[in-house]
Amino acid sequence: MKNKSYSLGDHLRFILPSLIGILLFMTPISTNDGDGMTIPIAYMANWVQGLLADQLSVIMMIIIILTAIITIIARIIGRDRLQKTPFFQQLFHVSLFWTVTRILAAVFAVMTVFEIGPEAVHSGDTGAIIIGEDGLLHVLFAVFLFAGIFLPLLTNFGLLELFGTMMTKIMRPLFKLPGRASVDSLASWIGDGTIGVLLTSKQYENGFYTKREAIVIGTTFSVVSITFTLVVISEVGLSHMFVPFYLTVIFAGIVAALIMPRIPPLSRKKDTYAIEGATGIDETIPAGENVFTFGYKQALDRAKGEKSVSKFLKEGVQNVLDMWMGVAPVVMTIGLIGLIIATYTPLFTWLGYPFVPLLELMQVPYAAEASETILVGFADMFLPAIIGGSIEAEITRFIIAALSITQLIYMSEMGGLLLGSKVPVSFFDLVVIFLLRTLITLPIVVLCAHIIF
Repeated sequence: MKNKSYSLGDHLRFILPSLIGILLFMTPISTNDGDGMTIPIAYMANWVQGLLADQLSVIMMIIIILTAIITIIARIIGRDRLQKTPFFQQLFHVSLFWTVTRILAAVFAVMTVFEIGPEAVHSGDTGAIIIGEDGLLHVLFAVFLFAGIFLPLLTNFGLLELFGTMMTKIMRPLFKLPGRASVDSLASWIGDGTIGVLLTSKQYENGFYTKREAIVIGTTFSVVSITFTLVVISEVGLSHMFVPFYLTVIFAGIVAALIMPRIPPLSRKKDTYAIEGATGIDETIPAGENVFTFGYKQALDRAKGEKSVSKFLKEGVQNVLDMWMGVAPVVMTIGLIGLIIATYTPLFTWLGYPFVPLLELMQVPYAAEASETILVGFADMFLPAIIGGSIEAEITRFIIAALSITQLIYMSEMGGLLLGSKVPVSFFDLVVIFLLRTLITLPIVVLCAHIIF
């Protein structure tokens, strides 16, 4: 390693794409109204969302219908017929469960867009949240369009190798993760949790993360963005308390990240790779090297292999199709079913009853009302803030908002995204992880709230 020589082109091949990736995915910029911060990728996504606002519901419906049709055809003709196109083989030849999920997604999308069938499917509290005006799939269409195309700037030109080497001594002992996971976390925190899931999924698929590492990162570090936390705290009428609120969320999130990888189900996941024979990334630093110089050399070696613009563009387009056609139907089906259950049945109210004595023990005002919001966040992260926004006690609204963010798993977006991605996590895993995160972070959030109030 020491004797290797690198040309100016080698250095530039690492530095320029990585700087552009950092600029697009991790550099905070002011929003249009000047009241908040975002990142360039999200800014471009918002621009496209505004430009195509009237057409996006129909566009996403067409994408979901096409996905269902091609998936049915793929099952009829068989997996072997798609061997010449491995990308389309893995995208469309899926299990019976996911085939049915995609067919249901197509049916639900048509019912919602054209407002036909039971109101429970297409109402403003259910289907419209997913695929209606300013719905979740509008956001995902735009975010995936740009994030997918430009994601190789973060993954293919050495940035993960540099960060991975530098962060190993923090990430390994604390969170039992490779150092490169810090990039996923940073992209989520500054940008959007969906970007973190996309990045994690690609790293697992390419053999850089084990099954356990991918699930831990996807369910623990793909946090919601700063921007979304501001939206949540504003919904409960406490935007003036954003700083203590966000510090509470960070503190509770770190504690959960320290505990979750060390207990089941995450601790029992196997350290096996998606690619047979893959060994991951060796982040040990040889004798005589320091952290930065060794990481920099690793980055240069990675970047040297990337010389084809067409390969870069091909991978970007595949990322976009993978997210549009692989994830959108899952979000449409599972997210909608979760919202229907939350809106039209008392299930989450019943499930919240056992938390009433716990909340009363922790001296939370309006414990009964607050209990109704604790588990409803599994359907959608925004629901607790909507339901609990009318509670009189500020401390209770603060707790509801903070808990909804630290729970992290919600089926209308993050849960659906994880299930639709290559991250090998099951629905049962997500339920257990959600409950454990709730039990771990609730006392921390309540303690911080009592200190602040």
